[in-house]
Parts: sequence; C-alpha cells; structure tokens
Amino acid sequence: MRKLLFVCAGLVALAVTGLAVAHGIDGAKSVKSVAGTFTATTAAGSQTKTCTTTDGKTIVVSQGKYTGLAAGDPDLTGPIKVDARSVINMTDGVGTVEGRFAIDVASGEDTVAHFAAVYDHGKLAGLATGHAHDPHVKLVANVSAGFSTAGFTDGKIGNTTGGSAVELGPGKCAPQPESKPEKSEATGTITTLTSSSITVASLTCALPPNMAAQVNSAFKQGDRAEIHCAVSNGQNTLVKIEKKR
Repeated sequence: MRKLLFVCAGLVALAVTGLAVAHGIDGAKSVKSVAGTFTATTAAGSQTKTCTTTDGKTIVVSQGKYTGLAAGDPDLTGPIKVDARSVINMTDGVGTVEGRFAIDVASGEDTVAHFAAVYDHGKLAGLATGHAHDPHVKLVANVSAGFSTAGFTDGKIGNTTGGSAVELGPGKCAPQPESKPEKSEATGTITTLTSSSITVASLTCALPPNMAAQVNSAFKQGDRAEIHCAVSNGQNTLVKIEKKR
C-alpha cells in the first residue's frame, strides 16, 4: 500500500523560527555608580600670570600642582595629586579650570582622569574622564569643588549637583535560555478523527486548517497511523501524519 504523508510546511517553519536564541550582546559593559570626596590644598609648585584686557578685565592664568587626600569608593580613596591650569576673569568672577588628577589607591594602578570645569565665583563644576585602578575600567564623573590658587576644597567626584560618577567595566550579557519547540509523536490506531483534531494512541493533536480536509479524506477512525505534533500558540498541533499497516 502506498504511504500517505502530509506535512504542514507553515507549522514546520514556525517551529524553526522558535529556535531563535539570544546568546548575549558582545561588547556589553558593566556599569556601576561610584562617589568620592577630596581636598588638595598643599601646593607643590605654581605659576601665575596676570594681565588686563583692552576692556579693563583682569585675567589671571595659573598653573599649579596640589596634593591632598581623597575618600569614598575604593577606586576613589587615597592620596590625590592634581595638576590644574586655570584661566579666570577676576573682574567678573568666571573662567575655566582644567587638568588631571591621580589617586593612589590601595591596590592596582592609580585612578587617573582628566577634567574640564567651569569656574564661577570661587567654585567649579565639570566633567572628568579616565580610568580606575584597573585600566580596563573607564571612569566618567561629574566633579565640583571650591577653587583658588591655593588649591581645591570640598571636592566631590560624583554626588554633585550636576550629577553622578560611574565606572564602565568589561562584560557581556548573560545568555538567555534557548526556547525549543515542544514536540511529540505516536504510532497506533486512530481513535478519534474530527475536522479539528486527531487522536492516536492517547496523543491528541489539533488539525491546522490547511491539513484538516486532506487528513479527513485520506484517514478514518480505526486506521493505523504515525503522527508528529509540535506546540504552536500554546496548542499541540499536527505537523505530519503517515499511514501505517
């Protein structure tokens, strides 16, 4: 007797689509919030120049090195050295301060960052970027402090009115569990056959609309058959049927 075989291509394609997996996003980063404070008022050498502009403003340009202490998260705790260059309009009380700081943390290399800030009547606020004691961990921080040619007071790395500080480390997203289609099969006598379902050896599967007419014309209750089913939209659904002797 010739074998009768029906396969629902649409359902097979759907089952294959269900095998899509997320294996993690390469290049993803770990991100965590950090914060610290610092004071650096011990001058280790400075130079100052003053001039008056054509519109009568007094400009002070200074270059200085300062040392002190930083405290907070482990990467922001230890002796701190700050190299800074400032350009300040003393008449109006505004200007810029930029430079570099290095914190000698307890383990690993120094935490190092370059910063650029706006000076406004004795206070500065700006952004610092660099790396933590692990050179692979990037530091991005809002910074603020009191500033004069005598150094930095009440300094904050993160926890400022302008924003926080974060460290970005290497990492990747954890793989998500694979989503596999649930499959089942049975061989035996057809005990129930309707326009919407078929039962073989206690396995009942729904008949998809594009297979119902063909299955009901080629099979009847009492025939022996082998059926293969897969879960589609939460329902066990026929994808293949074959007549058996």
